[in-house]
Amino acid sequence: MATPQARGVVFIHSAPRALCPHLEWAVGRALGRAVSFEWAEQPVLAGSRRAEFYWEGTAGMGAALATAIRGWEHLRFEVTEDPTPRSDGGRWLHTPGLGIHFAQTDTAGNVVIGEDRVRYAMEVAAGDAAELQRELQIALGAAWDEELEPFRHASDDAPVVWLHKVG
Repeated sequence: MATPQARGVVFIHSAPRALCPHLEWAVGRALGRAVSFEWAEQPVLAGSRRAEFYWEGTAGMGAALATAIRGWEHLRFEVTEDPTPRSDGGRWLHTPGLGIHFAQTDTAGNVVIGEDRVRYAMEVAAGDAAELQRELQIALGAAWDEELEPFRHASDDAPVVWLHKVG
């Protein structure tokens, strides 16, 4: 049986200039080929750079990419993996202060919270609506989204690449 192919995006939201070649090397090593990012200044954080890299590989490559780049300080990133007919999608978010967060995603890119996680949130909340909301915010990665949002908007003026799937 053939290994399902997956694709996604590595968003480097902010990285110190000196770290940029190391990130390219780490991503290339995970993918098994050399890669080159188009780096741009990150206006939200002086002295930092940002890049977006579209990747294709085997299902599960999103986790390998996130693992390859998660160990550096002062790095903010996001890795996405689109779902395939045989595998779930995923999104890995990382900030220096919060560390890494993983969430499963559906075909529209929405975060999916599994039954066990919802049950855990209800158990911890023990009937307290505010605590339930807090637990669900954690499961959704709300703190990571909140911290990364200003860095995401920095790419609003970036050139748009339209991808078309034929067939």
